[in-house]
Amino acid sequence: MSEENHVVLKDVWKVYKTGKVEWPALRGVNLSVRRKTLTMVIGPSGSGKSTLLNIIGGLDKPTSGSVFVNNVDISKLNGRKLADYRNNHVGFVFQSYNLLNYLTVFENVELPLIIKGVPHRERKELVLKMLDMLGLKGMEFKRPLELSGGEQQRVAIARALVNAPNLILADEPTGNLDSKNAQIVVEVFKNLVVEHGKTVLMVTHNVELTRYADVIVKMRDGNVVEVVGD
Repeated sequence: MSEENHVVLKDVWKVYKTGKVEWPALRGVNLSVRRKTLTMVIGPSGSGKSTLLNIIGGLDKPTSGSVFVNNVDISKLNGRKLADYRNNHVGFVFQSYNLLNYLTVFENVELPLIIKGVPHRERKELVLKMLDMLGLKGMEFKRPLELSGGEQQRVAIARALVNAPNLILADEPTGNLDSKNAQIVVEVFKNLVVEHGKTVLMVTHNVELTRYADVIVKMRDGNVVEVVGD
């Protein structure tokens, strides 16, 4: 398998069952995501975009097929190994910021490090570095509700990055933002790729934002129908 590919899906199916009814969300998806690229996934609602991200992120398992991340088939991981993959190798960013409003900005970003058992002094250094990188310096002691939507999403991105994952999965991260803040957030992702060597896979309905993408993956009816820029 090529070292330039960060993620490779081979004939991935995901079939959900409700009683006797089966509904295939993914229908034999084959896809390669290159390292250090901003890859955007577009397509109508119900095309399988979020399911694709959840499976790559280890939040869901495929019904069949293989999902390789860094040449490891994560679809075969269970228990502690799968938890380690999610906690240390992947950063998740969602449409809803999922911040805890009773915690400060600093405390929200610090949470993954506490869970990981990182010592206090090292946590402080890592959190402040991440907030500075995302233009949030000086906001450490504010609460999420004191921030704009764009600022809250950048806090969510800082939290996703604080464990230093190389793969960032973003599901409609600009869905709740106006056009100006949406552009700022996507520019943050672009900078993570160019300046920090991250791989970003982002689902979006906003076709205007695809001008920032290195690769555009078009999905329909549970499959990849076109890859542009690969």
